[in-house]
Amino acid sequence: MILQRQRKIPGVPFGMRTIRRLLTHATAMGAAFAAALPAPVAAQNKPTLVVQITVDQLRPDYLDTFRSQFTGGFARLLKQGAFFTQAFHDHAVTETAPGHATLWSGRFPAHTGVVLNEIGVADPQTPLLFGRGGGASPYRFRGSAFFDWVRTRDQFSRALSVSRKDRGAILPLGRAKQQVYWYSLDGGFTTSRYYADTLPSWVQRFNARDVTAKYLGTDWNLLLPASEYTEKDSVPIEHGGRDFMFPHKLSADRRQGTFQFTDYPWMDEITVDMALEGLQALDLGKGTSTDVLAVSLSTVDAIGHAYGPASLELHDQILRTDRALGRLIDSLYKLRDSSRIVFALSADHGVTPYPELAFPGADPNRGRVDIRPIMDAARSALASRGVEGDALLMQSGIIMLDRPRLVAKKVNADSVVTSLRTALLKLPGMARVDRVSTLAAAAAKGDKIARRWNQSIPKDLQAELTLTFKEGYYWFTTRYATHGSPYDLDAHIPILFMGPMVKPGRYTQPIRSVDIAPTLAEIVGVEPIEPVDGKVLRMILPTTTGR
Repeated sequence: MILQRQRKIPGVPFGMRTIRRLLTHATAMGAAFAAALPAPVAAQNKPTLVVQITVDQLRPDYLDTFRSQFTGGFARLLKQGAFFTQAFHDHAVTETAPGHATLWSGRFPAHTGVVLNEIGVADPQTPLLFGRGGGASPYRFRGSAFFDWVRTRDQFSRALSVSRKDRGAILPLGRAKQQVYWYSLDGGFTTSRYYADTLPSWVQRFNARDVTAKYLGTDWNLLLPASEYTEKDSVPIEHGGRDFMFPHKLSADRRQGTFQFTDYPWMDEITVDMALEGLQALDLGKGTSTDVLAVSLSTVDAIGHAYGPASLELHDQILRTDRALGRLIDSLYKLRDSSRIVFALSADHGVTPYPELAFPGADPNRGRVDIRPIMDAARSALASRGVEGDALLMQSGIIMLDRPRLVAKKVNADSVVTSLRTALLKLPGMARVDRVSTLAAAAAKGDKIARRWNQSIPKDLQAELTLTFKEGYYWFTTRYATHGSPYDLDAHIPILFMGPMVKPGRYTQPIRSVDIAPTLAEIVGVEPIEPVDGKVLRMILPTTTGR
């Protein structure tokens, strides 16, 4: 090692003797700290690569419904892994950002601070290094994630996270400044200045291949013969009534085609390509340290939103995701020692069918709740008292009120909340409007919906009310298939683990998404560095695994 000449700081000598003394002291401190940590997993069993896989909008029933047609990653995970069929997100706002943050931190949104997509990762102070799109970072994320626990134990552990979405790439690693990349609308992968000042050479080489170009002008056709599918192809409610039948052509125009690309199956293919390229470039999983590869596949979500969970397109995409995952797993087993790899797969949320398909009748607005007139009237009333409209906000079913601004204008905030709640409860399709102050008590009495809301909202969020529609109802303005409710259709997810350290099988006991991270920690032989909401799923672990 070459020691460069150091600038002397007054009163602090930096000669070789001092450096040796400092190094000796640091080594002693490190040894003392290591002794305080739990004993590591036996070296021959310790995973050197943890693969965190998130499939956006994957419902667990898909894995049973289409199982006979799987030949790739789902087939292997279901056969060789531990599959929890009754796994749920136990928070209310079932969206992408809180889902990704919760899966890999073991903590509810109330503790991660990532409550909903709108306050997820958007950050104008950390612009992109390349391509179109807004800046992004995990600055709202609070606390630690699984990778932080690993790196606390071993400073040489590294991580790579790849996704189509910025939030899908960022949040699985928490605040860690590792290699984190997502798709740019210009056709390559990018990151933000939170992580780096320049793209590394391997990412530049990957982008230089222009990986989306070969797909421009290409048709998306069925993967299998049409006779292998049972869904109808002609369902006009799908895709906004446009282009709802196969084949689906990607625009040949470069700008339009690279923008549309995220809604086509090939997006997952290049995400897997990017992950494997990074694994090789960074030598992840090659040494004695435990490294993390996080891959979030987002195309099931894009196609599920556009065509719905009962569509022919969704069925085809699930089969394609199976193939993409198969290529990822097969490649990892060829490139690394398969006995030192552990996989965990889950979803950030589920999805609820179109109201048009769930409720009878011909009314195009059936199954939808319109709160806009009530919110507009409340804001107008506040404006007449000198309070600006943005003092009252509603996002993803959470109504927030800036009480200090109302107090300054001598407006009774409690009266505003009470009037608003009374009006909202009268809306057709509204199931409940809860005061945030009552959620904890209701949750303690066994109210599942209250519990999920309570575990969604940080104490310092200026939240007053939570809105819960009747099951199956959408927001009035939403015309695509969606999710976000506290009901099980949106909260029910698959959880699978696979690796030599895992006992395969089908497990039917109820578990929660917060259980994944502490279970991985037990497998790897580390501990969370803060309290977590989940617990270790010991039923899948051999008695010799862990500490």
